Amino acid sequence: MIVTVQIADVGPRAATRALFGPPDPARVPGLTYAATVTTAPIAGRLLPAPRPGRVAMIAAWEEDAAIDEFRHAHPLGALFARGWEARMRPLRVSGAWPEMPGLPAEPLPVDEEEPIAALTLGRPRLGRALPFLRSAAAAEAEAARDGAMIASSGLARPPRLVSTFSLWRSFAAMREYAYGKGGAHQDSVRTDRERPFHHASAFVRLRPYASSGSWDGRDPLAGLAQEPSALNL
Repeated sequence: MIVTVQIADVGPRAATRALFGPPDPARVPGLTYAATVTTAPIAGRLLPAPRPGRVAMIAAWEEDAAIDEFRHAHPLGALFARGWEARMRPLRVSGAWPEMPGLPAEPLPVDEEEPIAALTLGRPRLGRALPFLRSAAAAEAEAARDGAMIASSGLARPPRLVSTFSLWRSFAAMREYAYGKGGAHQDSVRTDRERPFHHASAFVRLRPYASSGSWDGRDPLAGLAQEPSALNL
């Protein structure tokens, strides 16, 4: 299983088309899940402002060849090929996201110093929206101050999906933020366990192995991907 996150600045009109016309896994060979989403910075604001003209896609695939074919042959693939892409192997999932089959049932080994990606997925309970936003804002402000987080974005498709995506310099640094400091992130986790924010949710740890393109003028994974010779994007 391969998970991709693609982020592209395509202008408001093309971004709207992408948001309202995500690819259908039944019609795209090798695609098992796809969600096109708006983006907003992770900066600790209660209601982050979406970035006009920027769109992202979270997707799951059976193999690299299917991703390559999508990029070259599908209109949306060509649109996202203008931006940034990361290809990643899932290592661990907390919670469940049934729409994304093939996530590992057991945690896979990870090296302390390897770069790591974190993807959160949630299907919000509308009655818990305000407590969730407050809790998320505090945790995101904490993450934004952490120098080990090398890139991040909030992702959403209201009211059905809220998500975050972040890249960390090392697994050890990400774990320290998530579990070691006893700060806003741990407070958010405890609050969610007491009274869940979401109907369904998942935290997915991923190993980036290839990246291409530009996100805010750079590829944050340049020189860090684990399998740089695996493919030539």
